[in-house]
Amino acid sequence: MWQRCAILWQDLATLWQSFAILFALIVTMKKSLCCPFRFLLFPVLLLAASELAAESPNLLWITAEDMSATLGCYGDDYATTPNIDALATESVRYTHAFATAPVCSPSRSCLINGVYAPTQGTHQMRSAFPIDDEMTGFPSFIRKRGYYTSNNVKTDYNSANFKEIEAASWDETSATAHWQGKQNDQPFFSVFNLMTSHQSRSMVWPYEKFEEEVQSKLSKDEIHDPAEAPVPAYYVDTPVVRKTVARFYDCVTAMDKEVGALLKQLEDDGLAEDTIVFFYSDHGSGMPRHKRALLDSGMHVPLMIRFPEKYKHFAPGKPGSTSDRLVSFVDFGPTALSLLGIDVPDYMQGVPFLGEAAGPAREMVFGHRDRVDEVSDLARSVRDGKYLLIRNFMPHLGYNQFTAWPDLGEIRGEFYANTDKEKMTPAQWHFAGPTRPVIEFYDCEADPQNLNNLADDASVRDEAIRLVQALQEHLLSTKDRGYMPEAEMFAGADEELDAAAVEAGWRAADSVGFATKDELLLQLGSENPIARYWALIGFCAFKGDLGADVEDVVKESLFDKSATVRIEAANVLGRRFENFRGRSVLERELRSDDLRVVLHAARTLELFGPSMAKSRKAMEKLKARCEKIRPPGTSPVVVQPDKDMAMFIGFSADGFLQRVPEE
Repeated sequence: MWQRCAILWQDLATLWQSFAILFALIVTMKKSLCCPFRFLLFPVLLLAASELAAESPNLLWITAEDMSATLGCYGDDYATTPNIDALATESVRYTHAFATAPVCSPSRSCLINGVYAPTQGTHQMRSAFPIDDEMTGFPSFIRKRGYYTSNNVKTDYNSANFKEIEAASWDETSATAHWQGKQNDQPFFSVFNLMTSHQSRSMVWPYEKFEEEVQSKLSKDEIHDPAEAPVPAYYVDTPVVRKTVARFYDCVTAMDKEVGALLKQLEDDGLAEDTIVFFYSDHGSGMPRHKRALLDSGMHVPLMIRFPEKYKHFAPGKPGSTSDRLVSFVDFGPTALSLLGIDVPDYMQGVPFLGEAAGPAREMVFGHRDRVDEVSDLARSVRDGKYLLIRNFMPHLGYNQFTAWPDLGEIRGEFYANTDKEKMTPAQWHFAGPTRPVIEFYDCEADPQNLNNLADDASVRDEAIRLVQALQEHLLSTKDRGYMPEAEMFAGADEELDAAAVEAGWRAADSVGFATKDELLLQLGSENPIARYWALIGFCAFKGDLGADVEDVVKESLFDKSATVRIEAANVLGRRFENFRGRSVLERELRSDDLRVVLHAARTLELFGPSMAKSRKAMEKLKARCEKIRPPGTSPVVVQPDKDMAMFIGFSADGFLQRVPEE
């Protein structure tokens, strides 16, 4: 009931503010106004404003970059996180919170709009896809209610509309944005994105830079000993791996200090008793097999929410308790609106898990993995309280693909140097090997590291079928655009996406790993270029001999109307038949005006490596073209959608040139 009163007061405050403006105009125009009205107006306005401040909670979101639940309060004995652990004793700690993507930009696209990124078309990294104008970010609705909104500092909302979202959502978004920018009694919603645990710090920067900028903030007792580092079963156990694991935990400890400083500042400002505090991370850690993977190591995130005494009626439990409710990033925005008594827009797909509009608990959460930087991929996941199912639509591409930026990290070289199936355990090979299973199915309660794939286990067949069906329904009901090759998706950006097209697209994608050779040949003859594209992906992933008849048909696809199909035809010929006559097709597509086509061709050539050595000059020209579009030295942190694609193409060109020696 008090929440509805708060909404009424907010509306009254807005109404009286309008009267005040009108009053000032009338006085300026020297119109007559009864004296009592003049003196009644301001006390009532002040009363309404004070009631708004008293009844409306502030919201503070503290987001740690690239961090799994590697915290003492989540049972990690190697972690040194006293401030976050103390926060957990004052909060409700969620044990089943999940990102929607294992990488930042698509996750933020979902968080800011309360809509799955594949529905928006923002599932590819730095996609710059145009989204509906009504999606202005959930903070825009909070701001309209009179809240001061601030964001420090990362946005990265992954759409062509990101500037409009920033303008609508935030009073200030900058490296200095802070709740302290608000008016005296104004309620606030503030976000702080802490970069200290980010992949750049934990594994990519040279070790000397990490020591200078991160480790130097720790005392000697806080620095983690590599000899005691908990090396996961899926890692090779080498000194470099141990040093990097310890380095990651050092980053988490340094980040913990930043959390403590923010919470102390909130207390010092006298706002702690008026503020609901969220702490969570944007996806799993930046370590190998975590970030970019739909496994729990990449998707399970810590989440704790502190409710002050006056707002304890919102809490699902007492301070220090835990909740096993399944929550997803798509729910976070709607939950913030629900806590403030603001109507959740119809287009949002999330389910509020707190506040007046809280819905029933989820039975499942869903995840997606698509292109990240230059690395093409398509995988989808569904997770309930016990089981995780992953459908890999490009199983011919392994988890540990070449990828320019993470490969700067010393630990990545350890996996490349030790990729030997005969010397690796099955868990290590699962990550380091050249392919992936079509279906992965894990019992996360019995197997929290997702080491034992139960996809072929008859004892859990019914559970696997249940999750497969739920995933298929989700893809269709949310109009997931992931089945579309990126160039094709952008070409049809202005077209209305109907349910029949979505179903046909996912049916074509679902042929990969299951269709017979004859079924794939039939699909390759489809009038739909997306079906032809997936038929060719299916040939790449096909187990067994394809035969000369398939080779002959695929050769004809080198002349397809669709550039995407032509590129994949060249890929199939090289991969499955060691026939490199498609090289000229790939080189021609490198000169395309559509940079998405260029990236597809460049990545295909890069993965062929020395077998396409004759394309070295073409890749040198491509590198020069990319450097002209995005000059060397341009910060990758600054989001420039028109230039980011050139950066990713440059990654592939560089990778090719490094691995293919000059003749």
